[in-house]
Amino acid sequence: MLKFAYILLASIATIIVVTMLFMQQASFGKNPSGARLERIKKSKNYRDGAFQNIHNTPNFGEGYNFWKILKMYFSKGPTSPDKIIPSKKLHFDNNDDHKTRITWLGHSTYILQVDGKTILVDPIIIGNISPVSFFGKPYPIEHPYTIDDLPSVDYVLITHDHYDHLSYKTVVALKDKVKHFYTSLGVGSHLEYWGIPAEKITELDWDESANIADSMKITAQPARHFSGRGFTRNQTLWSSFVLKTKDKNIYLGGDSGYDDHFKKIGETYGPFDIAILECGQYNPAWGYIHMLPEEVATAAKDLNTKVLLPVHWAKYTLALHPWNEPIKRVTAAADKLNISITTPLIGETVVLDSILPNSTWYLN
Repeated sequence: MLKFAYILLASIATIIVVTMLFMQQASFGKNPSGARLERIKKSKNYRDGAFQNIHNTPNFGEGYNFWKILKMYFSKGPTSPDKIIPSKKLHFDNNDDHKTRITWLGHSTYILQVDGKTILVDPIIIGNISPVSFFGKPYPIEHPYTIDDLPSVDYVLITHDHYDHLSYKTVVALKDKVKHFYTSLGVGSHLEYWGIPAEKITELDWDESANIADSMKITAQPARHFSGRGFTRNQTLWSSFVLKTKDKNIYLGGDSGYDDHFKKIGETYGPFDIAILECGQYNPAWGYIHMLPEEVATAAKDLNTKVLLPVHWAKYTLALHPWNEPIKRVTAAADKLNISITTPLIGETVVLDSILPNSTWYLN
């Protein structure tokens, strides 16, 4: 019996040591400390040692727990596409006509070309969306792209620190090619740890703004979500952003469950020319932190937007639904609410006031 106890203790100790060594990988990032942490502690959104949502946000929806969700994953049906996803070869105009262009790169990564500037949002260009090689690989697409296929990027905007929005490998590859990084309060700790100078990072708390160029301002706004790249949650903030340019008003949603913040943002900062909202990787089991497609359409209506661009789908499997279910459900819901929706292919460009792709390519 004593021998068994020694073996058990040795096994536990080994697991702890291996886990600690694994967690030392650079991709996990680094939680805020020092002056950054002192600034965080002064935030009205930081209480009891962590950032908080506006309203109570349980980890699981009513009637769900960890074991029930685990069982759901073991009994799930097919979720990934059974063929290569069609896409467009990346092509970026020089923007001499000064139109606002948005090119979706799959999931929540997209490029904004506006007023002569290029903004890359939540870039995942290299690698998968987890710290391990066997999980979170992207779907194959018709025209793969690399960082070299991107235009010259002025600014990177990161909504929060989850792996499917903040990629270590991508950030490291971009760090010397980008003028400035804008992100939510605390996320700069990861960026500095990965070699980006502090003077190239601007972190915003909710309701804080930054002038990123002449006649161009971003304002951080609430979202209903969470953060964390390791075992400790909510040490950095998660945000949506309002991008106000010389003649356009754009809502950049990030990840969020449905709540009344959409209506408040619409009343305060709307109407919007386009709202880019997450629509995918949802389930009632985690319905507080990700919207169902019908809620996405309602949020677009709350925001008072002219056009809805659904993202956060068509590149990875992170939930239990079929890969193209989100876009089918949200287009049906938007039609009922009389909301204009655009459905570009990966790599296809939306041109505000001009080109709003709306093919049903996802049904082929």
